[in-house]
Amino acid sequence: MAQRGKALGFLYVDGHVRVYHGQKALPKAHVARMRLSLPATTDYWVNDQKGEPLFVVTAEANQGLCRMLPEILAEVRPWVGERRVTVVFDRGGWSPKLFQRLLADGFDFLTYRKGRFRKVPRLQFRLHETRVQGRRIRYLLADQGIRLLEGSLRLRQVTRLSKNDHQTPIVTSRRDLSAAIVAYRMFERWRQENFFKYLREEFALDALIDYAAEPADPKRNVPNPERRRLDGDIRNARADLQRLAAKYGAEALLNEEAHRPTMRGFKIAQAGLSAELKGALVHLGRLRARRAKLPERVPVGSVTEGAVVKLSTERKHLTNLVKMAAYQMESDLVDRIRPWYRRTEQEGRTLVQSMLASAGDLEVTQTELRVTLAPLSSAHKTRVLEQLCREFDQVRAMFPGTRLRLRFAVRPCP
Repeated sequence: MAQRGKALGFLYVDGHVRVYHGQKALPKAHVARMRLSLPATTDYWVNDQKGEPLFVVTAEANQGLCRMLPEILAEVRPWVGERRVTVVFDRGGWSPKLFQRLLADGFDFLTYRKGRFRKVPRLQFRLHETRVQGRRIRYLLADQGIRLLEGSLRLRQVTRLSKNDHQTPIVTSRRDLSAAIVAYRMFERWRQENFFKYLREEFALDALIDYAAEPADPKRNVPNPERRRLDGDIRNARADLQRLAAKYGAEALLNEEAHRPTMRGFKIAQAGLSAELKGALVHLGRLRARRAKLPERVPVGSVTEGAVVKLSTERKHLTNLVKMAAYQMESDLVDRIRPWYRRTEQEGRTLVQSMLASAGDLEVTQTELRVTLAPLSSAHKTRVLEQLCREFDQVRAMFPGTRLRLRFAVRPCP
């Protein structure tokens, strides 16, 4: 992390769910890309504002972002010192009490607003334009102050209006940034999503490293499964009660007063339906009383058959470290070819991959290790590789463990 500290003004934190298909009983997590709840392990990755990975923390039993964020930022603080860093995260971290804690700990934040909110009148939206890293960005935004926690927490809300009139509210503690920059930094989360997608496809991020398991805390609290079953029964009982009440109301509405002019007469005529309705009320009350006696959370060891385990993390963390270092080196190479390759944003990583996979010849002399690479698939890509080799030669790097100077060149095209 210290080597990548130049881009720590904003930190992007997001959870990556690794699905598990083995035989061990693991806690389930919601897999957004599959829209399913499956046995999994959740890793929380921290990336800098350029999308480069800094470190990763494995959550105990898929704990949510609200619980993990203070632990993650405790790892960040020694690296940034007293500097005030802005943390960017999605709706999974929405918690006004958490916001108070972040501010007290010296962090600012950017996140999407969660839950219901009052729509902003369209007349309050204005066009905001700015340039970031040579790119012109334009948003229709409304900027306003909001209060949470009964008015004790004052924050800023920047709402974006899309072309289809959809409103996206962003909540932040930063009042020094322009509204356009607030929106830009929030929407830049796509860099981290692209990072996850790229590492899954090119670096096998989700690969199971070993089959080992290690003991987990059997006293860890989990939602009471008996209470969850009663919740389902209560929902069904409530639906039955609503159905019977609607039927009873319809009968009252359609009652012919010529035959049953009084309520007493109506009740006598509908005695069977009335008994069903009263029975449904009693059943619902009993279910609620049973649920009230049950604790909301219980130790996982009391509701799990067999040992409470989790997947081993040591080797996974080691391989993650290697993959992070490889990704960062690849990113450095992409940055180096940028002056010579116009389509770096679109094809930079693909070109670097082809360079690293290129064939070549090795020649060892008394003082040098000469690496002569084969030409690439096209002349303009080969010229980029030649420029990169010239730049590496100027570094005068030595092959590790020897006194041989590394010399790079590209074989002439036939």
